[in-house]
Amino acid sequence: MGYSRSIKEKLDSFSLDEIDRLIRMGWEDRTPFEAIERQFGLTENDFVHLMRRELPASAFSRWRKRIHHRGYLKHEKKRGFKNQRFKCSRQSIDGLTKGWK
Repeated sequence: MGYSRSIKEKLDSFSLDEIDRLIRMGWEDRTPFEAIERQFGLTENDFVHLMRRELPASAFSRWRKRIHHRGYLKHEKKRGFKNQRFKCSRQSIDGLTKGWK
Protein backbone atom coordinates (compact mmCIF):
# COMPACT_ATOMS: atom_id res chain seq x y z
CA MET A 1 0.00 0.00 0.00
CA GLY A 2 1.42 3.36 -0.97
CA TYR A 3 1.35 6.38 1.26
CA SER A 4 1.65 9.97 0.23
CA ARG A 5 5.09 11.47 0.72
CA SER A 6 3.89 13.84 3.46
CA ILE A 7 2.33 11.01 5.51
CA LYS A 8 5.41 8.83 5.06
CA GLU A 9 7.73 11.66 6.19
CA LYS A 10 5.50 12.39 9.17
CA LEU A 11 5.42 8.73 10.26
CA ASP A 12 9.16 8.27 9.71
CA SER A 13 9.93 11.24 11.95
CA PHE A 14 8.76 9.40 15.10
CA SER A 15 11.20 7.54 17.34
CA LEU A 16 10.57 3.92 18.33
CA ASP A 17 9.47 5.06 21.81
CA GLU A 18 6.95 7.49 20.31
CA ILE A 19 5.59 4.82 17.98
CA ASP A 20 5.23 2.44 20.92
CA ARG A 21 3.36 5.12 22.87
CA LEU A 22 1.10 5.86 19.89
CA ILE A 23 0.19 2.19 19.51
CA ARG A 24 -0.65 1.93 23.22
CA MET A 25 -2.78 5.08 22.94
CA GLY A 26 -4.56 3.55 19.94
CA TRP A 27 -5.56 0.46 21.89
CA GLU A 28 -6.77 2.45 24.92
CA ASP A 29 -10.45 3.36 24.90
CA ARG A 30 -9.85 6.41 27.05
CA THR A 31 -7.53 8.13 24.53
CA PRO A 32 -9.52 9.90 21.79
CA PHE A 33 -8.13 10.67 18.33
CA GLU A 34 -8.27 14.38 19.19
CA ALA A 35 -5.76 13.88 22.03
CA ILE A 36 -3.42 12.02 19.68
CA GLU A 37 -3.72 14.84 17.17
CA ARG A 38 -2.97 17.48 19.82
CA GLN A 39 0.07 15.62 21.16
CA PHE A 40 1.59 14.21 17.97
CA GLY A 41 0.00 16.12 15.09
CA LEU A 42 -1.50 13.00 13.48
CA THR A 43 -5.00 13.14 12.06
CA GLU A 44 -7.24 10.09 12.44
CA ASN A 45 -6.40 9.05 8.87
CA ASP A 46 -2.64 9.42 9.50
CA PHE A 47 -3.02 7.41 12.69
CA VAL A 48 -4.78 4.57 10.86
CA HIS A 49 -1.87 4.52 8.37
CA LEU A 50 0.57 4.30 11.27
CA MET A 51 -1.33 1.42 12.88
CA ARG A 52 -1.57 -0.41 9.54
CA ARG A 53 2.17 -0.02 9.01
CA GLU A 54 3.28 -0.99 12.53
CA LEU A 55 0.86 -3.77 13.52
CA PRO A 56 0.72 -7.27 12.06
CA ALA A 57 -2.24 -7.75 9.71
CA SER A 58 -4.29 -9.76 12.21
CA ALA A 59 -3.73 -7.24 15.01
CA PHE A 60 -4.60 -4.34 12.72
CA SER A 61 -7.81 -6.09 11.66
CA ARG A 62 -8.72 -6.71 15.30
CA TRP A 63 -7.98 -3.05 16.16
CA ARG A 64 -10.12 -1.74 13.28
CA LYS A 65 -13.07 -3.91 14.34
CA ARG A 66 -12.69 -2.66 17.91
CA ILE A 67 -12.56 0.98 16.80
CA HIS A 68 -15.55 0.50 14.50
CA HIS A 69 -17.72 -1.05 17.21
CA ARG A 70 -16.50 1.28 19.97
CA GLY A 71 -15.92 4.32 17.79
CA TYR A 72 -17.87 6.55 20.13
CA LEU A 73 -15.06 6.15 22.67
CA LYS A 74 -12.32 7.35 20.31
CA HIS A 75 -14.03 10.68 19.48
CA GLU A 76 -14.52 13.39 22.11
CA LYS A 77 -17.75 14.68 20.56
CA LYS A 78 -19.37 11.23 20.38
CA ARG A 79 -18.51 10.20 23.95
CA GLY A 80 -21.28 11.99 25.78
CA PHE A 81 -19.06 12.36 28.83
CA LYS A 82 -15.86 14.10 29.74
CA ASN A 83 -13.16 11.59 30.61
CA GLN A 84 -11.71 12.55 33.97
CA ARG A 85 -8.57 11.03 35.42
CA PHE A 86 -9.03 8.83 38.46
CA LYS A 87 -8.19 10.56 41.71
CA CYS A 88 -7.90 8.68 44.99
CA SER A 89 -10.19 9.90 47.76
CA ARG A 90 -7.14 10.25 50.03
CA GLN A 91 -5.38 12.56 47.56
CA SER A 92 -5.67 16.27 48.29
CA ILE A 93 -5.52 19.14 45.85
CA ASP A 94 -2.16 20.43 47.07
CA GLY A 95 -0.53 17.04 46.52
CA LEU A 96 -0.29 16.08 50.18
CA THR A 97 -1.96 12.85 51.11
CA LYS A 98 -4.73 13.08 53.71
CA GLY A 99 -4.85 10.51 56.46
CA TRP A 100 -1.35 9.15 55.92
CA LYS A 101 1.50 9.88 58.30
